[in-house]
Amino acid sequence: MGRTSRKRSKLANRAIAASAALILGGGGLIAANSYASAGEGWWPGGRDGQQQNRTRAADGRSVSTIDCPDVGNSLREVPDDQRFAVDRELATLDSQITVAYQRFADNRQRVEADRAFGENQILAPLRNERLVIIQRIVALIDRSAERPQGLEQMAPCTLRDDGNGQNGGAGNGDGGNGDGGNGGDGQNQNGGQDGGQDGGDGNGGNGNDDGGGQDGGNGGQAGNGPEAGDFVAIEDVQPNVQQPRNRRGASRGTFTTDCGVNANGKFNPDNVIVAPGVSNGAHHMHDYVGNQANDAFASDDDLAAGATTCRNQGDRSTYYWPVLRLQNGQDENDAAADGGGNDQNVGEIQTPSQVTLSFVGSPRSKVTAMPRFLRIITGDAKAFVNGDANANASWSCTGFEDRQLKDKYPICPENSQVVRTFTFQSCWDGQNTDSANHRTHVAFADAGGRCPQGFRAIPQLVQRIVYDVPPPVFDGGNASVFAVDSFPEQLHKPVTDHGDFINVFDERLMNKMVSCINGGRRCR
Repeated sequence: MGRTSRKRSKLANRAIAASAALILGGGGLIAANSYASAGEGWWPGGRDGQQQNRTRAADGRSVSTIDCPDVGNSLREVPDDQRFAVDRELATLDSQITVAYQRFADNRQRVEADRAFGENQILAPLRNERLVIIQRIVALIDRSAERPQGLEQMAPCTLRDDGNGQNGGAGNGDGGNGDGGNGGDGQNQNGGQDGGQDGGDGNGGNGNDDGGGQDGGNGGQAGNGPEAGDFVAIEDVQPNVQQPRNRRGASRGTFTTDCGVNANGKFNPDNVIVAPGVSNGAHHMHDYVGNQANDAFASDDDLAAGATTCRNQGDRSTYYWPVLRLQNGQDENDAAADGGGNDQNVGEIQTPSQVTLSFVGSPRSKVTAMPRFLRIITGDAKAFVNGDANANASWSCTGFEDRQLKDKYPICPENSQVVRTFTFQSCWDGQNTDSANHRTHVAFADAGGRCPQGFRAIPQLVQRIVYDVPPPVFDGGNASVFAVDSFPEQLHKPVTDHGDFINVFDERLMNKMVSCINGGRRCR
């Protein structure tokens, strides 16, 4: 796939920054994200009349997306001989939600006028379709393992508000994600994937309620986000990065691999980890660096034989993440393709100005080698509707990386660039290269850097991705905003950011990495 992305001039950037300052009042926009569960009722609450493009029910409450329970996250045991088939069925559930969301988006006015229309024409058919697929998943697992209980109860979905503009600021977070992107400082993310992060949201600034006056509706070039409440001035955020203290026996070294910035433009909307064998399994476009054989159909043998963009050819690992787009009214050449415009991901794909891939050690122990073909996902592509138990997004700006945002995009000052940081799990169960929900075979260390019982420390991947993009402007037809690609119903929320990694280091280079980290050296 070719590229049509264009960089703005410095003068244009300054003009946009000035325009944004006028539109946004020169201050930060703070709004708390609220996560409604699927059991809270069909019409979740919200402040009336604040988002221009939101649909409002007859009782005045606004709705803007479809919220479905994540069946995949609930699967703890799937027999190996059924895992591929189960993953394909899970991908079908995602496709069903995408189609239902499009039906909702196409009928916003009808839903606003007639609550029964939304129930009968959108939610009821979706529930029935989901029930069929969930029953297939249950039957597949039942062939080789204990029959899972209660999955059928996850078939119903709800319509819900997107959460912006309802409450005051998130506060002066004292913990945040704590990952920062500085070497081993992501060790305190015990809850990053498994619940309960230190310091709560940790994203707050001055705590002001931006209300709805500044809010740009669901907005975005495709009409499904982002909106003004999804952005905050990084200067209004308090420092919130905390690092665990190194103890005796810590592994203090760093190994860095250089795999480029995807200048050759390798993209696809597949996800070989979550949806193997399914084209467009992600419903959003990914950037790839490292292994060039990665698509939905790549086997371990394909990856082992694949070409790599990494400078050291001993690293054939695959590193991928959702692309960042500039929604400025211009189309990328995937505007009519799956993962792009067909899934309401529009605008110009931005090439990072810098990508740093570092592996760091543990503050409490030596690290052990990662097994080849270990798969790790950090963050949650569905975190907006799932809640933040598995969320691990970290947004910041160069020069301000002691301030990390989880559920807001940063507005960076002049001469500062947007930074995405992915700090991956650093503990492995010692047995499995993957798991049924693609999460439980790895874990985060606790706030003190300790791995859970039965897990061992491995080199921790920290991905830092930098972009030279203009600050957001919400100005009707002249709007220009940046946003991460997402499933359409996730509304391009920043909390949905995530990264994927498959280890395809050769044995010699992996041993060098471990020796370097355990020896306290800095190596490449």
